[in-house]
Amino acid sequence: MANPKYEQFLYTTNASIVIVNNDQQLTEPVKATLIRVENAYSAFTVLLDKYNTFRLDKKGIEQPSFIHPTAQVGAGVYIGAFAYIGQNASIGDNCKIYPNVNVGDNATLGNNVTLFAGATVYFDCVIGNNVIVHSGAVIGSDGFGFAPNPDGTYTKIAQIGNVILEDDVEVGSNTTIDRATMGSTIVRKGAKIDNLIQIAHNVEIGAHTVIAAQSGISGSTKIGERVVIGGQVGFAGHLNIANGSQFSAQTGINGSITEEGKAWGALHICHIKITFVPTLSCESCRSLTARCTSLKN
Repeated sequence: MANPKYEQFLYTTNASIVIVNNDQQLTEPVKATLIRVENAYSAFTVLLDKYNTFRLDKKGIEQPSFIHPTAQVGAGVYIGAFAYIGQNASIGDNCKIYPNVNVGDNATLGNNVTLFAGATVYFDCVIGNNVIVHSGAVIGSDGFGFAPNPDGTYTKIAQIGNVILEDDVEVGSNTTIDRATMGSTIVRKGAKIDNLIQIAHNVEIGAHTVIAAQSGISGSTKIGERVVIGGQVGFAGHLNIANGSQFSAQTGINGSITEEGKAWGALHICHIKITFVPTLSCESCRSLTARCTSLKN
């Protein structure tokens, strides 16, 4: 119990054990056994992680699955049925590759990587240690690159780069991270990316940045470290976003931000221009004009 507003339930719960902070004061008898810790919320997350580790503790290679003869597979891995491991791919120790996952040619996975069912890692992409990619996510699909022709048609620009996910990154379900046109699209260490997010080619996401669902980042934009991005935030291309920036839901960003640690949102950048009529014959209209003037001032 980390939040004081739930204290009333401490005295009526049928739970056998309750984790509380060291400074928790009791005003009534408690039936449950209390475990006192420095930080109840942090302790609870540790317990959940331990439980989840046991539940997801899978090892072995299920059949049918395909592992190319040139692929390298580390110790203690799990590879689920119908998974595909391509030519010269490298799978680190203790990785978990769930059913219907596709790991492309020359892709590299570090140690303790988990790819949930249906995730796709395209050719040449690099994933660090302790990375989690959830179902339906696509790492390394083509960037949106097309050259306009004089006749109004478009010619596809080959996307020959890759995607790099550094250590401790988590990618949510049905998120897409496009490969670079040249070079790499990079998600830095510890970044957390929610479901249904689009990250375009040659984008860089700074370390320990968090991005909520349905946000989109256009090509070649560089997001700094420890940035917090709410849901449905949109970034134009070729921007630079300062470290520690915060964006509330549905904010649109079409210019670079250089000042670190500043909060941004639709209400902060919306400007309303009011034009006032100098003389009005209607008494009620003059009263309304006076009120509007006072609000403006």
